[in-house]
Amino acid sequence: MPTDVATKTVPTVQSEPRSKGERTRDRILDLAYEAVIRKGFAATSIEELVEAAGITKSGFFYHFKDKNDLARQLLERYQANNYVYLDELSERARELSDDPLHSFLIFLKLYADDMRDHLTNMPGCFIAAVTAQDQSFDREVVRMNAEGILAWRQRFHGWLEEIAKAYPPRREVDLLAMADAVLTLSSGGVTFAKALRDADCIARQMLLYRESVRLIFAG
Repeated sequence: MPTDVATKTVPTVQSEPRSKGERTRDRILDLAYEAVIRKGFAATSIEELVEAAGITKSGFFYHFKDKNDLARQLLERYQANNYVYLDELSERARELSDDPLHSFLIFLKLYADDMRDHLTNMPGCFIAAVTAQDQSFDREVVRMNAEGILAWRQRFHGWLEEIAKAYPPRREVDLLAMADAVLTLSSGGVTFAKALRDADCIARQMLLYRESVRLIFAG
């Protein structure tokens, strides 16, 4: 969100009306995203994407140099949209409270509610898909995926350090591990929720994590 936070699919960031070519490119990326999540990158062919998008093969290569370029652009868009989603959710939480702990607890509640509302429309976690299928992607995509995960860690680790300064932890705690837990619960939770057909799974886990944060810092 997801969503991956975002493990969910969020709207593509746009500032101006898109041209026909941009709409075609986005359509291909949408189709590729669904296909990679559902059956894997190796099993997704250019031919099927061309047919589904209703374009020629030359039309595909106008937008993408090759299949690896498609993967890179797909991941770039996914990460950019997730950053926007996280920024907006964080800003909402910070606006509601200027206290670092309280704003983080608000963020987690907003995120839990959002995941509950959108999980049924999520085909899966793209971060998990790239990680699990790393041998199908080139080194650049694998590197980009790892950097995206580290960016998640940095975002929440910085917030938790801010909290720890204002509210010294009541017990010894690994702030990096706590930061990683946000993505771990999101990414792993999508798989768990899909397997059990339980759309409320991630929300429950995120609220449980929220309570542990509150107890560690506020008692």
